[in-house]
Amino acid sequence: MGEIYLFTGPGGGKTTNALGLALRSIGHDHKVIIIQFLKWWKQTGEYKVQDKLTPFYEIHQFGRKGWIGLENLTDDDRKLAREAMEFTEKAVEEKNPNLLVLDELNLAAHCNLVPMDDIIAWLQRLKQRKDMTIAITGRHAPERLLEISDYVNIIEVKKIPKEFGTTKGIQW
Repeated sequence: MGEIYLFTGPGGGKTTNALGLALRSIGHDHKVIIIQFLKWWKQTGEYKVQDKLTPFYEIHQFGRKGWIGLENLTDDDRKLAREAMEFTEKAVEEKNPNLLVLDELNLAAHCNLVPMDDIIAWLQRLKQRKDMTIAITGRHAPERLLEISDYVNIIEVKKIPKEFGTTKGIQW
């Protein structure tokens, strides 16, 4: 443990991969904390399941309600990203999770919501906990996040239906 797994790329399933790690961890009575950057919608399966998986699982969202699209980022988004980082450090210190999922951190970093030097220093502090694994998700992972990660998985699209829709319980 004490390693960083990074899931990125244009294909679907980055968060789902991290949730698979979470499910495995919980199966071993490990504590999982999920921090979602840029997400606010509480109708997703990973958000709705938290009551069923207590005390091993918790999820916290740091996204502006109604946010859609990278062209609409504001100072509120930058503030929420900082709050997510501060909250994470406190939660890790107080709750000592075995797995920390930083969902959409790649995208938040790509959008420069927090300077990359600050993100790298923050991750290096978190990584010092040898009893905690970190999973990072999101498209557009910056090169520096790829470099500090121990495992990097690029999710690509090989095939997708022409009339693609989302399915409750599968994509959300």
